[in-house]
Amino acid sequence: LFSFHEEAGAGLPYYHPNGAMLRHLVTDFATREHLKRGYVLLRTPHLIKSDIWYTSGHAQQGYPMYYTEIEGQSYGIKPMNCPGHILIYKTRKHSYRELPLRYFELGTVHRHEKTGVLHGLTRVRQFTQDDAHILCTPDQLNAEILAIADFVKYAMGIFGFEYEVELSTRPSNSIGTDKDWEMATAALEQSLKDNRMAYDINEGDGAFYGPKIDFKLKDALKRKWQCATIQCDFALPERFDLHFVGADGERHRPVMLHRVILGSIERFIGVLIEHYAGAFPVWLSPVQAVLVTVTDNQIPYGEEVYRKLLDAGLRVERDFKNEKLGHKIRTAQLQKVPYMLVIGDKEVASGTVSPRQRDGKNLGAMKADAFIELVRGKCSRYE
Repeated sequence: LFSFHEEAGAGLPYYHPNGAMLRHLVTDFATREHLKRGYVLLRTPHLIKSDIWYTSGHAQQGYPMYYTEIEGQSYGIKPMNCPGHILIYKTRKHSYRELPLRYFELGTVHRHEKTGVLHGLTRVRQFTQDDAHILCTPDQLNAEILAIADFVKYAMGIFGFEYEVELSTRPSNSIGTDKDWEMATAALEQSLKDNRMAYDINEGDGAFYGPKIDFKLKDALKRKWQCATIQCDFALPERFDLHFVGADGERHRPVMLHRVILGSIERFIGVLIEHYAGAFPVWLSPVQAVLVTVTDNQIPYGEEVYRKLLDAGLRVERDFKNEKLGHKIRTAQLQKVPYMLVIGDKEVASGTVSPRQRDGKNLGAMKADAFIELVRGKCSRYE
């Protein structure tokens, strides 16, 4: 699925074909689900002048950033996406009638993690977040937080994860006023209570600009992983002088919610691989079926079936090598491909394929169209 190459740099994953497809399936799911919920897509640069990171407070906080210089000007390689989204918000005036604005970006970020803490896909130096920032009025906070919590519940259910919830409060290195922190913390806590969600208090572990709700998912081995989070922020709208025009015609300060659902896509995929032990459900499998021929005689018919399955949108591979059938099936099973489609002389004569599941169960001969409908039925809940 992926590899690391020390000669090219530690903590930088390289996705192989199946890993890249798995990543595409996860991010495509995330994008479609965000669009269904009224988010709008953004795309922001990787390089931002260092002055912006001082305005946001990340530079003063000693955030693990990479810096570079271009024509005598210092730039920071972004460790997060929020300043870019803020700059887009500031390009024009906004009315209270537009709010909430839900900005979404599959934003790739870089963080200067120490070599000793790097660990597979779960701790890397370059990763992508399903990152969103919601600009809203204080009165809209509760409804937006509830909607995010519902989104997390839906997504974790699709992927088969249980999770626990923590409310992380003000850290010692925080920015912003006492009043803002009290309002932000109260808004998060009230939303948890309104949603009847059980939660623990994690004292002093909030972001430096606001408290947060953390969703810690549990994998098949009951290990906990930080993925989804909701952060309530009054500070950055103040530091960047954000405003909207209210019903009274006056300027007002919006509240900013920072949130991810899957979190780091790299970490989420790492957890997902272990959670399913590589045996992904059909909708999520990089390869859904492998065509295997008994002899070379079936290759022309196998090519016809292969093209038909590709045209139908299935992710399928061919194994037409001059090897024994048992070896081909065993290879596909070790790769944990959901279906192996056996093609022998009988299948050629009848215009069928004989699917076998990765657990060894033989489904019997069927037309290619019937197999296509079988796979679509397995995927219909998630498409």
